[in-house]
Amino acid sequence: MNIHYLDNSATTQVCKEAADAAYRMMRENYGNPSSLHKAGIEAEAAVEEARGIIAEALNVQPKTIFFTSGGTEANNTALFGAAQALKRRGDRVIVSAIEHSSVYESAKRLAELGYDVQFAPVTEQGVVDIDALKALLTDKTILVSIMTVNNETGSIQPIERIAKLVHKNCPEALFHSDAVQAFGKMTIRPKKWGVDLMSVSAHKIHGAKGCGALYIRDGARILPLLYGGEQQKKLRPGTESAPLIAAFGAAAAAVSPDLSLHTDHIRELNRYALKKLQAIDDISVNSPIDALPYIINISVAGIRSETMLHHLEESGVYVSSSSACAKGKRSYVLEAMGLSDDRIDSSLRISFSRYNTTDDIDALIEGLQSGIATLQRR
Repeated sequence: MNIHYLDNSATTQVCKEAADAAYRMMRENYGNPSSLHKAGIEAEAAVEEARGIIAEALNVQPKTIFFTSGGTEANNTALFGAAQALKRRGDRVIVSAIEHSSVYESAKRLAELGYDVQFAPVTEQGVVDIDALKALLTDKTILVSIMTVNNETGSIQPIERIAKLVHKNCPEALFHSDAVQAFGKMTIRPKKWGVDLMSVSAHKIHGAKGCGALYIRDGARILPLLYGGEQQKKLRPGTESAPLIAAFGAAAAAVSPDLSLHTDHIRELNRYALKKLQAIDDISVNSPIDALPYIINISVAGIRSETMLHHLEESGVYVSSSSACAKGKRSYVLEAMGLSDDRIDSSLRISFSRYNTTDDIDALIEGLQSGIATLQRR
């Protein structure tokens, strides 16, 4: 059976460049990057090379990039580290109502710790309501976190505009953006946009799982979550995972030169898919028109998400029912957008990578049509 993998927002296939880089580090260049001998120095050089590649992709200085175990740790470090560093200046923390669970749950934990946490609402298109956000900003605001691209619908947030709004009204506050779904798929410029902290991840761009990075603007101060060694200026101590970091650098290097080429390919797939999806009466598209083309969120009338997901799986088509991290729980993202219960309970996320073709979409459409024809309605 042919596999048609359309769940790339959950994770991607590791590209050959990344796999080769990791293998070399594990088998040949396996020294501890903190060791002072030649093997350690060579491993450190590979880590620094990867740091430079990630920094170049973001158009920032390498010294502002700190490697983590992934997007979740980067987001947790940003939120808890900023909140702890600035708690004497205020207690208000603002995040959007559609953040990834690693931000959303961190915000809820901050509320339990006594912070004044506010969730900024979004429009029906899944974009942060700027006026509502502005109304939440006070002189007690110390941190605002708004994602660059939503992981369920692909909605793109006006990050540069939001950063200016935050810094104008709350000059002492830090602004963080989770760019895990945006990195390697669109041009992102945290320094130019006025973003103080930005999270990215490897396994969404054909790198290995278990590696991410946090950009910290030069001069911005946050506290570490972990304590121990001298690595990464003590902000993220512990022996660096040199194989995964090298793989991250290789994956980013494979994307960066051809970003526009990859994007053009994805746009064509997106247009092809939308044309076929919109021709099916029982399907509604939940993603906004101007969403990142890598993600399409749909609802299939009357058929629960997991029921359709497993029907598609039987024919080798893989999609997700929402964020993979939610493990089947109801989407609070779609709830925040004001979608009906029926639309939410029947939603599916389709997400592309540069390795997908129109054959994958044809298989998806065939599977959806057969599911609509044969599955028992609720």
